[in-house]
Amino acid sequence: MAFDTSGILGKSPALQEVFRVLAKVAPTESTVLVTGESGTGKELLVRALHRNSPRRDGPFVPINCGAIPKDLLESELFGHEKGAFTHAIRTKVGRFELAEGGTVFLDEIGEMDLALQVKILRVLQEKEFERVGGTKVLHADVRVVAATNRDLEEEVRQGRFREDLYYRLNVIPIHLPPLRERGEDILLLAEHFLQRACQRQGIPLLRLTPEVRDALLRYSWPGNVRELENFMERMAILCEDSQICLADLPPKVLRELGQQLPQPTVATVSAFRWPELSDLERLGMNLKEFLDTLEARLVDEALAASDGVKNRAAELLGIKRTTLIEKLKKREEGGH
Repeated sequence: MAFDTSGILGKSPALQEVFRVLAKVAPTESTVLVTGESGTGKELLVRALHRNSPRRDGPFVPINCGAIPKDLLESELFGHEKGAFTHAIRTKVGRFELAEGGTVFLDEIGEMDLALQVKILRVLQEKEFERVGGTKVLHADVRVVAATNRDLEEEVRQGRFREDLYYRLNVIPIHLPPLRERGEDILLLAEHFLQRACQRQGIPLLRLTPEVRDALLRYSWPGNVRELENFMERMAILCEDSQICLADLPPKVLRELGQQLPQPTVATVSAFRWPELSDLERLGMNLKEFLDTLEARLVDEALAASDGVKNRAAELLGIKRTTLIEKLKKREEGGH
């Protein structure tokens, strides 16, 4: 069977080493711990692991341990019995049951509460668990793969992560390198994301000037692949020429690269082009969709620039942290 990379693009030596380890461990039942900065594509890597494993025909069930309140996470993982707690009006099947015969992906496991870590350890060691409020022992025929952007060894030293669970998870460690360490992969991914964004917008493919290509290679990409993808989509929407030039790049990129920024003058301010009705027609959007898209891109850029720290991201946007959290919550509820 040909190795399925699940859409992970790259030819750099760092990524090829990841693929080499992945190809060896995928056919086994070993527990894998994927580490790497936010936005590096850890879930794509875990999906590749699943698709190249004997469990490929079984379910792949991901759960973000950092996105679910800790008092609800146990129920999400193991399910609950009717009447187990207030509002438990019916029995709920958990993710481990849904993943029977397949793979459970515990993303951001470093965020998990210590009390729940004990129960995850039991699943790994004994292959069994109980629903919340239940007494029946259920068997878990699943492969567990975890991922984190934290240094779990340091978390163990600080008493925030169980040492026994860490060593049980870290049977096969795979580190996904940050984008800044992947060399020419940056341009390969940039052109891929740009092509896809242009196709979505129904516009001719934009070209990257040599200066922009050099800038993309030199920029540090704190938000990694996710930041690059959002960046290219923004360029596809906002660039008015047939090619992307240095002047089209965001100020924070130019600042990092030491490029001279023009001083704001009446001329430069008056040169700003406000969106027109024709832009909505060209993009196939109504006003709300257009504004939501612009807001989402700016929010994503602020989060990437602040490495996910919401307080800092809110400062960059000039809004309160609570306002930012509310905007993110509405996006999640709306499926965006």
